[in-house]
Amino acid sequence: MDNLYIAPTPSTPEVDFKFDAHRLSLRGESYPENAAAFYGDIIAKLKDYLGGQQSEKIEVNIALAYFNSSSTKMLFNLIEALNDAVDTGNQVQLNWFHDEEDDTILEFGQELSEDFTSIEFVSHAVRPS
Repeated sequence: MDNLYIAPTPSTPEVDFKFDAHRLSLRGESYPENAAAFYGDIIAKLKDYLGGQQSEKIEVNIALAYFNSSSTKMLFNLIEALNDAVDTGNQVQLNWFHDEEDDTILEFGQELSEDFTSIEFVSHAVRPS
């Protein structure tokens, strides 16, 4: 399966899914005009990749400085797919990076960890640049 890379724009995050290395990254800001259209193909490719994995260790790095409500729903769908992959025998570590002064992003990450308990969730506070 080919890796997936989508360069960032002012309203969409960088998507760097290195399927061959089992390392998936999202970083930047996410408020696309149509979040379902932007994330739809990404989630479909993620599900294709996950469907072929067994007993694999998958590292996920999410570093989003901002995301709107429509992106939130898509992020839930993406993380739900990862959670399902754990239930089929894979190990997923989700590294959640947030600005140490941004309680909103921190709390969203905490909510994800409570909703998707199969995933190993690691919160990383970073200093603002």
